[in-house]
Amino acid sequence: MAALPKVLTTDNLESILQSYKSQGKKIVFTNGCFDLLHVGHVRYLEQAKSLADILIVGINTDRSVQILKGPTRPIQNENDRAEILASLKSVDHTVLFDDETPLQLIKKVKPDFLVKGGDWEVPQIVGSDFVLSYGGQVKSLQFINGRSTTLIVEKSKN
Repeated sequence: MAALPKVLTTDNLESILQSYKSQGKKIVFTNGCFDLLHVGHVRYLEQAKSLADILIVGINTDRSVQILKGPTRPIQNENDRAEILASLKSVDHTVLFDDETPLQLIKKVKPDFLVKGGDWEVPQIVGSDFVLSYGGQVKSLQFINGRSTTLIVEKSKN
């Protein structure tokens, strides 16, 4: 069997998800900008992966990062961010999304686990109501204080 692509499109996402679900694989989903990869991201993604068989990471497109973070972001383009994250052993697949929130992508993935970093309370996590409605779990994972892309950018300016 040919290896599945690590960087997915919304076009091939559905067939890959069907394959995993038919095999009884559990899926965890998270999302973010992941502009500059740092140790907080790595630890968080490893913890997310430990919850299930397959980790899918939704990545904000460049346009949506600018809306969230301002006109000087992202630092790295969306395709580079998707490929860099997909190269991590904890990440099975990445997929870009252009909406303001990942809700439509979460509805397509229908994960067994929806996770975000510990700076998010479960009720604040976009898609939590949807995932809980069919018996999925929503978790706020450990947050690593002092590790963020914003702090790296600020430090680089000094």
